[in-house]
Amino acid sequence: MEPLSWFDIITRVFLQFMPVWISLVVLFTLSIVYKRRLGLYGKLFDSTIGMIGFALVMFWVFTGIFGAFDMIVTHDPLAQVSGMKNKLPGTPLTNPDEGQYAYYLFGGDNLARDVFSRMIKGAWIVVQIAPLATLFAFMVGITLGLPAGYYGGRLDTLLSFLANLILAFPVILLFYLLVTPEIVETGIPSYMATVLFVFPIIFVGVLLNSRYKTQPKLRAPLLICVLGIMGWLYLSLISEIGTKVSVLPGFLDLFDVPSGILVVFVSVVFVNSPTVFRIVRGLAMDIKTRDYVAAAQTRGEGPWYIMLWEILPNARGPLIVDFCLRIGYTTILLGTLGFFGLGLSPESPDWGTTINDGRRLLQIYLHPALVPAISLLSMVLGLNLLADGLREESLRD
Repeated sequence: MEPLSWFDIITRVFLQFMPVWISLVVLFTLSIVYKRRLGLYGKLFDSTIGMIGFALVMFWVFTGIFGAFDMIVTHDPLAQVSGMKNKLPGTPLTNPDEGQYAYYLFGGDNLARDVFSRMIKGAWIVVQIAPLATLFAFMVGITLGLPAGYYGGRLDTLLSFLANLILAFPVILLFYLLVTPEIVETGIPSYMATVLFVFPIIFVGVLLNSRYKTQPKLRAPLLICVLGIMGWLYLSLISEIGTKVSVLPGFLDLFDVPSGILVVFVSVVFVNSPTVFRIVRGLAMDIKTRDYVAAAQTRGEGPWYIMLWEILPNARGPLIVDFCLRIGYTTILLGTLGFFGLGLSPESPDWGTTINDGRRLLQIYLHPALVPAISLLSMVLGLNLLADGLREESLRD
């Protein structure tokens, strides 16, 4: 078979991404039709920049999801095919097996693996870690930042000191220390996960308790069900047989998180939480002086109700914008860790590791490093444009 031309490569790539295109069209159609009923999300579609950013982000989200179910990938991202080492984009396989895709659309890397498939699987790693880790960091920052800003005094002084202490370290150095094998062997990341991952449970528990405090018949069963499920998920997340934190028997453990991903996840949460804390603290100190907060205090509402149901909703604009930006920062940090070979396994298809593998022959073969680099760039660009669009619309709100 002859190598594919660039037109043929683009056409085949477009067809491989067909599930993604269909999902994007359906999502945008429904969002635009019902945008007036969707609050701030709906107003995003009044911003051209926001729509472009949202399209880029959702492209990679759908790519990661469909790639996880092997609906887009053309080859096993870890499989090495004889004769495909550093082959150019569009190179056909020498003797493809029956049912095997006949081409390496974006070429092969220095270990004869398909660059296109590794790009797709790398998107799934980013989609798994970056948003969830950022969400956990926000749970920690909000849970600590609201009382610090609302109460002030010694509590604020203590929590602010701890946050500043963590922020005093350079981010990359702190990441490097947390994911090095010597630190991992001590079990410190597992112990950190035990502490940090309990904050979502605290947040949801306090949120529901303050909301339904006057309805005890509904509050009690709701708290038992929700906290029971979250507690089980929490124990399944932190427990890993054979490690220093093993609290659940195997038949009760819902999922087994690979140690490399867990370490990176914990590191992201730990590094981002102090910054989120400072943002939430500053917003709480400002909003608590508003008239509607004084009105809630006059009605006899409790402090946590005021913090979670009066202050937090009115701080959602800046927090949503920062959430999008922080996912971008996390994506860059994941790429940096992968580039330096830290945290994730060496054969991982994450974009940072793939860029590092490709850079060694960059002067001869561009494609192994260029493809994941463009992927990383477009993902972060989309998040930044999305944040700009959300900021623009939240200011009008």
